[in-house]
Amino acid sequence: MNETATQTEEHDHGLSHVMPLRLLFGVFIALVLLTILTVVAAQFSFGAWEVWVSLGIATVKAILVAVYFMHLRYDRPFNALVFVSAIVFVALFLALTLMDLKA
Repeated sequence: MNETATQTEEHDHGLSHVMPLRLLFGVFIALVLLTILTVVAAQFSFGAWEVWVSLGIATVKAILVAVYFMHLRYDRPFNALVFVSAIVFVALFLALTLMDLKA
């Protein structure tokens, strides 16, 4: 086999998605800003909303990671819907549980 055929076989498995660097850096910047927002939000008291604010920010960050870095954006839309719904429901259940502990 020649070198070109070997390279084609190694790289033509259909599993990679080339994403523009602008998109990757945009998601990275969004994650950094949300992390800064988490630190800033921890400095304030939101009362009964504290758990909801914290888990809301964490849920948005988890969805961004799943959709872009785990390539769910390029998978079947149903898989992304199931995964995002699972993240939202886990956040909801955790929030309800943590609200009960604070009372």
